[in-house]
Amino acid sequence: MKKRISKQVICGLLLAFACAVSAGCGNGGKMDTPTPDMQASSAPETPTQDASPTDSADPDATPTKTPSSTPTPTPDIFAGIAKKDIKAGVSVHDPSIFVDNGTYYIYGSHMANAKSTDLRTWKYCGNGYSSTNRMFVNLFDKSIGIFDYAGDKGNNQYAVWAPHVIYNRAMGKYCMYMCTSSTYIKSSLCFATSDSPEGPFKWEANILYSGFTKLDIDKTDVLDVVSEEYAKKTYLKSGGAYENMKWPNCIDPTVFYDEDGRMWMVYGSWSGGIFLLEIDEQTGLPIHPGTDAENEVDAYFGRRLLGGMHTSIEGPYIEYNPENGYYYLFVSYGGLERTGGYQMRVFRAEKVTGPYVDMNGERPVMASHTKYGLKLSGNYLLPGIKTAYMATGGQSSFKDTDGKYYLCFHTRFDNKTEYHEPRVQQYFFNKEGWPVLAPYCTSGETLDKNGIEKSKLTGTYYFVTQKLAIGSTIEKPVLIELKEDGTVTGEKTEGTWTGGEGTCYMTITYDNTVYSGVFVRMKDQAGTDVICFTAAGDNKGAWGVHYEK
Repeated sequence: MKKRISKQVICGLLLAFACAVSAGCGNGGKMDTPTPDMQASSAPETPTQDASPTDSADPDATPTKTPSSTPTPTPDIFAGIAKKDIKAGVSVHDPSIFVDNGTYYIYGSHMANAKSTDLRTWKYCGNGYSSTNRMFVNLFDKSIGIFDYAGDKGNNQYAVWAPHVIYNRAMGKYCMYMCTSSTYIKSSLCFATSDSPEGPFKWEANILYSGFTKLDIDKTDVLDVVSEEYAKKTYLKSGGAYENMKWPNCIDPTVFYDEDGRMWMVYGSWSGGIFLLEIDEQTGLPIHPGTDAENEVDAYFGRRLLGGMHTSIEGPYIEYNPENGYYYLFVSYGGLERTGGYQMRVFRAEKVTGPYVDMNGERPVMASHTKYGLKLSGNYLLPGIKTAYMATGGQSSFKDTDGKYYLCFHTRFDNKTEYHEPRVQQYFFNKEGWPVLAPYCTSGETLDKNGIEKSKLTGTYYFVTQKLAIGSTIEKPVLIELKEDGTVTGEKTEGTWTGGEGTCYMTITYDNTVYSGVFVRMKDQAGTDVICFTAAGDNKGAWGVHYEK
């Protein structure tokens, strides 16, 4: 194996030298200016004092073309490995996934929806703000007043974001929860129903409001739940503006059943954080609790789970695992733009109401959040991937009928545009019950609980860790070697590893961090068979990719 790697490196160095002296190599020329239909972020509104990158740069209508791009320059260690860009066929932002009778549906912002049978290639069911979008039946019926409070930006420009679909057992309906939004704080949650996951969905009600002031609070249902005195004292600043540092922006809803069959809605973005409300299964409407300040429960907005002080936490999704009894709260950090550092993190709790904590038993509440939460994915390049992934987030989770768990998300790319596509990757649970995400898009891989023969596991790995910083840096692999005596050697330090026949579980100690995960056989993005490990330690995810001789 050492001889093979050294030859690859030598070939790569020769190739790099040849490019360096050849006309036209180097930067490869400037990118053409992206055309409008290649963009995924519209020109931002003029930001207010509290505005954040993700709030002011709203991902606009889904592009219809896949842009041509300059592939990410590959390090020499990738020499001899096939690389590929895969195409999803659609561009759906904030994809919330739902499975029904063997068909997978994703529902995304800007009324974009698609379906698939293999979790890799997708076809639109509906797309864009139009009365002809067959996913909706009455969304633009002005007599209903769906956009009277928020979401109508004028000139036929609307903002309908982050829908989520669940089958309501009591109602016998597919219920879609979504949001309409006008600013980074003024939004409304609403829901619609259908007899089919492909629609059409009929709007039923606006159910929660944020961003109100003393001048328009009467246009909401807030005073139906709390007194005017309480609302003004609690939700508004002294001048009558909305106190967004403490209270939520009502967007990004997802609804789920807990272990006892009760329905809950988790929601929120930046602003006052992530909140939880129980849902009445008979009506689909929120059940407003009594105020319990000691446990961070508000009568109107519900229970605060994470965040506050306008830190970049959004897109919450809760998945219950009946095998280990934990509730997992997946969220996105950072700005959603390509260079905004968007990334996926996860917390867990023993009860649906929390507390949701990370690997260190901590959670971010009304404080800086960067160090909190197990980071699953951000910006990265792996062998077999032609163009690096950037700003991975807007996630949803589901358990398939065969018991496998998957994470669905959108990703941008290292191609100087804001174009994005959906991706689906399987995730597993390590020995301690933490999710560990497979490094590549799913292609039918199955975790062998009896493990892989140890002699097959030794050798050179492309090793990547998910550092906790929120930024534009692309994490790239280094070479490490797992030796048969249980030691690890690499560019920076030495360590140890465990794993082998009889168990899928593994550990690797590297750079003073112990990562715990699993070994799994799968295919890289170019379709080449690989052995991978995916692990977690000290709130950082780690991947290793090994090509057998």
